[in-house]
Amino acid sequence: MKRKRYTVEQIVAAVKQHELGTTAGDIIRKLGIAEATFYRWKQQYGGLEPSQVRELKQLREENAKLKKLVADLSLDKVMLQDIAAKKW
Repeated sequence: MKRKRYTVEQIVAAVKQHELGTTAGDIIRKLGIAEATFYRWKQQYGGLEPSQVRELKQLREENAKLKKLVADLSLDKVMLQDIAAKKW
């Protein structure tokens, strides 16, 4: 089964439709998604505008990159401390 990718605008529009009174079942059938997917979108993107969602995704990606960088540098530091501690 091929996965569909929905844009930020489509996701926010679906959540807003639900907030305006459309039933979740109608939205789920229209988009062809699982119920869990819709409620996950609602939890993550409820009350946000498309620009805010894009900014949130960008910040999360940047945060993940920075965490990886810190982990790599911490590992390098530990390795260098181990080498410096040995007496040659």
